[in-house]
Amino acid sequence: MTDKRRVLINLIPFLFVFLWSTGFIAAKYALPFIEPFYLLFIRMTLTVAVFMLLCLLFRAERLSTRQAGQQMVTGFLVHGTYLGGVFAAIKWGMPAGITAIVVGAQPVLTACLGWLFLGERLRPRQWLGLGLGLGGVVTVLLSTSQNQDIVLNWPSVLAAIAALLGISVGTLYQKRFGSRTNLLSGSIWQYVSVAMLMSILTWVFEAQEVVWDIRLVLALGWLVFGLSVSAILLLMYMIREGETAKVASYFYLVPPIASIEAWLLFGESLSLVAITAIIMTVIGVYLVVKRS
Repeated sequence: MTDKRRVLINLIPFLFVFLWSTGFIAAKYALPFIEPFYLLFIRMTLTVAVFMLLCLLFRAERLSTRQAGQQMVTGFLVHGTYLGGVFAAIKWGMPAGITAIVVGAQPVLTACLGWLFLGERLRPRQWLGLGLGLGGVVTVLLSTSQNQDIVLNWPSVLAAIAALLGISVGTLYQKRFGSRTNLLSGSIWQYVSVAMLMSILTWVFEAQEVVWDIRLVLALGWLVFGLSVSAILLLMYMIREGETAKVASYFYLVPPIASIEAWLLFGESLSLVAITAIIMTVIGVYLVVKRS
């Protein structure tokens, strides 16, 4: 492997973190003009169309019926349950910051499940890093959240827990069953299952009302091409090439980066405590992914 290619591969996790973090910003621009499940349904439908074109362009191999089914399970868990659970928890009364804290436990849960079911082993240093990362994420979210009435009810709590379980189990499932699947072909079936799920959710819970503002159009375009296409391809590549605990640990960097982006774009507060917690989170991730 050439030095240039090695550098590019090493940059993939950080490019993924940046792209993934912008999803919160794009959602903030889009949601005033559209209901959440309907937004996700349109996003997933457009994403399926984009991946179909990419498969034709690059002549991606067709999947067997079994492989397609496995990718639909991955999509249902990683995209459908996670995104649907997060949006539902917020919609049903749980503050976004509290929801993010719940799903922020994902790297620890993924590491534990990988240890139990995939035989992956973590050094004490890596467990320490996971703990530091979780502590940093919680601190960032608590320090940057606004004063608000916290409404915790069973539907919102269960939705947040479903999101946490979905992306954790989905990461392991993809590592176990989807590692050899073509990324482009697999993504089509992942998003087909999510589009089906979101069509049911928006039909049951929403009225499909939309205000077609330019901010919605631009945000939707970024959610499709920046997140659903680019970021997810990077994530699937990392799952295929790396240990699940290491891949999951990069999610710790998302809330701090999103906090910085919100500070730059929306003037949201970023205290000294939050900055310190961001540094702690970065150290935690470093301890997990450090080679030796």
